Amino acid sequence: MIATPQTTKPASTRLPRPARRRQLLGAARDVFVAQGYHAAAMDEIAERAGVSKPVLYQHFPGKLDLYLALLDESVAELVGAVSAALASTSDNRERVPATFRAFFDYVSGAGQAFRLVFESDLSNEPAVRARLDRAMYECAEMISEFIREDAGVSNEEADLLGMALVGMAQVSARYWLSEGAFDKDLAEELLARLAWRGISGWPLADGMHEVTSE
Repeated sequence: MIATPQTTKPASTRLPRPARRRQLLGAARDVFVAQGYHAAAMDEIAERAGVSKPVLYQHFPGKLDLYLALLDESVAELVGAVSAALASTSDNRERVPATFRAFFDYVSGAGQAFRLVFESDLSNEPAVRARLDRAMYECAEMISEFIREDAGVSNEEADLLGMALVGMAQVSARYWLSEGAFDKDLAEELLARLAWRGISGWPLADGMHEVTSE
């Protein structure tokens, strides 16, 4: 009697733990972005990553842990982009378009990770809400720091203006992406001109000049 050969699923390549974690996060990002948190399944994430479910659970005890790890990465990416934009020049007139550019680059980046931050379907979960709030507040605080230093406004006013600019940037960038109506550079320029015309009217802290280049 001739034995029938058995077909087995090839074992996944053994990877160092950091590399495996990166692979799993990449697969999870694709699934979460495409389906949202609630519809995503750990089975599908494991299959997309080419690993067994036990391997996935070795790195992430549950779906929420995996989602939070991805969210931490996405928040850090956005905050880092805004920080780099603000530090890229000492000219306030150039900081404004640089900041808008950071948001536009973020939402148009590969992988659409921005959806985890701006369009999460798990925003009522306290751990998720805390991270989403942190993304906005950290970006707003960095911006308000420059407003506080350069303009004759109170701390509270600077915080409000910083949050207003962040809200304007993220909502506008998402709208631009969804509409796809015109050139990205033009969209950034239009918003930067609008924002600059507003904030450049405040005097410097010494009350002698407008907020222009340093």
